[in-house]
Amino acid sequence: MLDITTAKPLATFCGECNCGCPQLFIDDSAPPEQRIVLTDDFGSQVRMSAAQFGDLLAQAKSGALDSVI
Repeated sequence: MLDITTAKPLATFCGECNCGCPQLFIDDSAPPEQRIVLTDDFGSQVRMSAAQFGDLLAQAKSGALDSVI
């Protein structure tokens, strides 16, 4: 579970409502393979390493994920 008191928020996605918008955190207290945390507005979270997150960003920047939206 994400300890909101130790995790640093990096970004909020949406922010226009009061729905518990998805957020991106870095949790320095977690093991390296779980430090990047993406939460959703349903109470779930995905944890990944910085390398995995970097790969996600690279694919998004290259257009590989454009079919999702």
